[in-house]
Amino acid sequence: MNLSTFGFIFTGICLNAIAQLLLKMGTNAVGAIHLTADNWFPISVKLATQLPIIGGLTCYGLSVVVWIIGLSRIPVTIAYPLLSLGYIVNAIGAWYFLGEVISAQRMLSIGIIVVGVILLVRS
Repeated sequence: MNLSTFGFIFTGICLNAIAQLLLKMGTNAVGAIHLTADNWFPISVKLATQLPIIGGLTCYGLSVVVWIIGLSRIPVTIAYPLLSLGYIVNAIGAWYFLGEVISAQRMLSIGIIVVGVILLVRS
């Protein structure tokens, strides 16, 4: 895999992780969602007007475009497992931007993912 291809794949992964973080920020602003027949519409409007949610959905759309470009260049058996890098990007972003805790067990899990990705890319 050349650097350009990895760049497309990694950009798609990062955009996907950023989308998750933005969606979480948007839901944090709204609070816990409990849909009922009576409140589904006002909650939907409230969610649809949250800037972080709009940004998250935009990042998702962009990630699909970039992912398709990357996927056109390498086998899916390599590309799809690389999505696990999103766990790493997301964990770091959640810690930095949302103040979420990364426990020792999570750090170990992330380390195992990194080892797996290195083995995959080198194969």
